[in-house]
Amino acid sequence: MRLLVTGGAGYVGSVVAAQLVEAGHEVTVLDDLSTGHADAVPEGARFVQGSITAADEVLAGQEAVLHFAAKSLVGESVERPGLYWEHNLGGTLALLESMRRQDVLKIVFSSTAATYGEPERSPIVESDPTRPTNPYGASKLAVDTTLTAFAGLRGLGAVSLRYFNVAGAYGRFRERHAIETHLIPNVLKVATGERESISVFGTDYPTPDGTCVRDYVHVADLARAHLLALGAISEGAHRIFNLGSGTGFSVKEVVDVCREVTGHEIPAVFGPRRAGDPAVLVASSARIQDELGWKAERTSMREIVTDAWTALSA
Repeated sequence: MRLLVTGGAGYVGSVVAAQLVEAGHEVTVLDDLSTGHADAVPEGARFVQGSITAADEVLAGQEAVLHFAAKSLVGESVERPGLYWEHNLGGTLALLESMRRQDVLKIVFSSTAATYGEPERSPIVESDPTRPTNPYGASKLAVDTTLTAFAGLRGLGAVSLRYFNVAGAYGRFRERHAIETHLIPNVLKVATGERESISVFGTDYPTPDGTCVRDYVHVADLARAHLLALGAISEGAHRIFNLGSGTGFSVKEVVDVCREVTGHEIPAVFGPRRAGDPAVLVASSARIQDELGWKAERTSMREIVTDAWTALSA
């Protein structure tokens, strides 16, 4: 297929683009490089530097879109909510209008577990209430709502994939965020000497070791789900799937594994809980397993950390 990957110079987008190229698709990456990296575009993909708000030309002749381009920092979204509504919802609306003009009616959307907010139960399923607690999650949920409307009104075929904690690396493709908020890369920065210590917020949660438990999915598994989703698009329908490993690891467990893999001490500074941090966040991926046959295969935290550390050290 001829495929456009928006945000394909970013972490997840680059891994998906790489797997699409490997699968024999004709891939074009559209990225404005505001947070992505030109050298993250995989060999064999065509790169166009530009905005999703002016995508008519690059969409011409495409058969489907995989949409990753977005602002994704929770803290920044609270400080600058307008920016997130403008880019995440406004940018996607502009992209959908360009798709309509170019008669491209298939899209796989990079959504987020932040759409659920603070869940009432764990594991989280797709039918659980969506109550985002920040503008980032709210803007992503607004896109999901828009896709449902466009599917009904315009015959768009869409699949939204709601990620939990993405981690690991795929060969040379790894996390390279200017502002890093994810636990594993920040722990590894202590091992490389970029940080003095890692902060652990809360040691009195109702979990086995008192620290928060989160679901981690390997980026290679995540990317594979996008390829399956691409083949599961139905005209006039919007399908939503959670993506997670179905198991959880505590903050302390993640830090301990990072110490073992890197051979570094990795000092930890323990502090009070952060407001709004649930004790446990774990995804149920039963729907995508039942309907598309996907399940996480790289579920070992040691494998996730080893892949991230190997790519970082290369």
